[in-house]
Amino acid sequence: MQNRLLSLDVFRGMTVAAMILVNNPGDWDHVYAPLLHAHWNGCTPTDLIFPFFLFIVGVSVAFAMGKNPPSLLKIIKRSAILFGLGLFLNLYPKFDFANVRIPGVLQRIALVYLVCSLIFIKTTRKTQVITTVLLLIAYWLLMTLVPVPGVGYANLEPTTNLGAWVDRGLLTTAHLWKSAKVWDPEGMFSTIPAIGTGLLGVLTGQWLRSEKPVAEKMAWLFLSGNALILGGLIWNEFFPINKSLWTSSFVLYAGGWAMVGLAACYWLIDVQGYRRYTAPLVAFGVNAITVFFLSGIIPRTLPLIKINTPEGPVSSQLWMQKNLIGVWFSNPYNASLAGALTFITIWFVILYVMYKKGVIIKV
Repeated sequence: MQNRLLSLDVFRGMTVAAMILVNNPGDWDHVYAPLLHAHWNGCTPTDLIFPFFLFIVGVSVAFAMGKNPPSLLKIIKRSAILFGLGLFLNLYPKFDFANVRIPGVLQRIALVYLVCSLIFIKTTRKTQVITTVLLLIAYWLLMTLVPVPGVGYANLEPTTNLGAWVDRGLLTTAHLWKSAKVWDPEGMFSTIPAIGTGLLGVLTGQWLRSEKPVAEKMAWLFLSGNALILGGLIWNEFFPINKSLWTSSFVLYAGGWAMVGLAACYWLIDVQGYRRYTAPLVAFGVNAITVFFLSGIIPRTLPLIKINTPEGPVSSQLWMQKNLIGVWFSNPYNASLAGALTFITIWFVILYVMYKKGVIIKV
């Protein structure tokens, strides 16, 4: 088995392109419901994007470290760089260290990568399965049975659940998600089950790397993926599917869809050889962290650039959305979607040129 799957790059490219799409609408007041996160319990297509990426991180660990595991120092260094990039995004452009949000998407990716890498190179596949199961069960029991100090009972509400209490104790409210102030969707405590998402990817990667017949690999991946989806839906009845809490049911549900999605890509691209139109997605996939980081910098920079109008100075982003994109649409939701697609298209041109020139920025 080759050390790199084209289907994995395509799947990663699809995921990061979707992440940019939902993170950069032209107008946050007009966004189609599937492109928004669920308010609390439940799951929209947007809620699946981040767990897909963590699942891909796990698969990549299994492929990259299968034969020649890197040193512990290299693993820690890469995790630290990812964490640092995430902190920089949260600091930019104000650099208010006293109130910077410490958790974030790249920070969670860093922690999941670190733990999954160590588990992969130090344990057997059986131990990895057991670890995944124990993490999800332990998180479920802690969240649903342990009384929350100051509240007196276990609960799954946004501000009073055990995870929110732990994060406030570890990080203080000054360093949590500013929109909520007292809890964080990428908090430290909910990173525990997120490691389970990464481990599902690690196990999937090992299965794909095995010498089993292709038909057997596909059958078990599709069967396992659908079993995880069903398991998540059953668990949802008493531990609701919830991305912000990263509940154990959410791990199974999202991990199942990720497994089915990757299996479909693998079958079509690596087995059947349908590769003709994969280049645009591969361009996103091979520079995924780079484009995610830079696509986060730009929306933070554009509001700093003001354009004078008869009504007064406005953000350059709002001006471009209104005068260059919005004028072509009568439906504000379509205009907002067009703004996001324009942003992705610009990035595609940049990334495609990089891809053709063999420029891959590794973290």
